[in-house]
Amino acid sequence: MKNVQHFLETQAFGVCTKLGEKLGLATSSIRLYFIYLSFLTFGSPLLVYLVLAFWLNVRKHLRRERSTVWDV
Repeated sequence: MKNVQHFLETQAFGVCTKLGEKLGLATSSIRLYFIYLSFLTFGSPLLVYLVLAFWLNVRKHLRRERSTVWDV
């Protein structure tokens, strides 16, 4: 249980970290905004968070170095 809590607090798909880097804000404040908005809007920011996590994962896989036809 401790490992799951540590993972969710530190990484959790890296969405808040990536947003913090792009916007120049602290990651902890972005996490708090997601939590507060989730309570106020009954969880709709959670859907946005999951879509962003999916998009970041897709981008990570697309940016991997691809081998070409000529590489053997």
